[in-house]
Amino acid sequence: MHASLDDPHRPHLTPLRPRAHCGHREMRALRKSRQDARRRKSWCLFAVLVTAFSLTLVQGQSFISPLTVLRVLWGEPVAGASFIVGELRLPRALVAVLAGGCFGLGGAAFQSLLRNPLASPDIIGISAGASAAAVFAIVMLSLSGTAVSVIAVLAALGVAGLIYALSWRNGVAGARLILVGIGLGAMLQSITAYVLTQAPSWSLQEALRWMTGSLNSVTMSQVVPLGSVFGLLGGILLLLSRNLEVLRMGDDMASGLGVRLSMTRLGIIISAVGLVACATAIAGPVAFVAFLSGPVATRLFHHQGSVLVPAAMIGALLMLVADFIGQFLLPARYPVGVVTGVLGAPFLLYLVIRENQRGASS
Repeated sequence: MHASLDDPHRPHLTPLRPRAHCGHREMRALRKSRQDARRRKSWCLFAVLVTAFSLTLVQGQSFISPLTVLRVLWGEPVAGASFIVGELRLPRALVAVLAGGCFGLGGAAFQSLLRNPLASPDIIGISAGASAAAVFAIVMLSLSGTAVSVIAVLAALGVAGLIYALSWRNGVAGARLILVGIGLGAMLQSITAYVLTQAPSWSLQEALRWMTGSLNSVTMSQVVPLGSVFGLLGGILLLLSRNLEVLRMGDDMASGLGVRLSMTRLGIIISAVGLVACATAIAGPVAFVAFLSGPVATRLFHHQGSVLVPAAMIGALLMLVADFIGQFLLPARYPVGVVTGVLGAPFLLYLVIRENQRGASS
């Protein structure tokens, strides 16, 4: 006899659909936990950035109470504090945040696009192009201020276009672009060194200060243009961030998912170069901020989405902290570029050694 449907001794088959639902639930739970972890890390990083920004307004050669700083920011005239906070510390801190954000965002975009931590604008010659043009303008053309900044931005864009054109061969390969950029950067550094040998004493100091990277001469009038560039080009990069994440999986996968490779690459490169060029035009080629921000963000937010926004915050934090260290925590005052250079050089050596070991094992 056949067992009836309600026979307790009839064997039961485990349905497949609940297992599928269970798998979907596990995936959703994993995705949610990653999103929660990213959100927590982002807010913690933002809190550290706000703390560092506040510290630069409160502490310097003299301490100004937070309440007095708030009164100055509110627009209330306070004897002594209005000048120190409003004219000296606030513009310096704002430019540090904006320039560091531009460096970090642009550098992380390049590194993600080319899938190589060495593919930073200050490594592949773009910053060298801006430096060469600015030094030439200062020494040979006796220019200063806005004119030097405009020439530096145009030179950085031109060098980026030249690197892109020279590395094009049925598309742009990351390794080829990096090698072309390093070679072109070495040529531009030679040009810069030659121009410096021809510099009169009155312009040599200005050229060297610009090449090092410094926030000493920034003013509030530079905040709005730099903030506008950061908002516009940074917004474009964020709009392209989804396609950028797909590109990291390879050209074939990205093309299969409908990403327009050439247009996406060109948009990312132009936006990233514009960010780095404008920050360089105001603060100078501050060493290693663009280079460090992306890898640090990748290690903090590994497998938790795009690193563009975290890299921007890390770049801003690096600029603030390095400038504060150079101004107040060392025996003498040093420009921000000197401090970031000391911090970044060992990290560059570490990445080069790691990439060589990875290449040897593959």
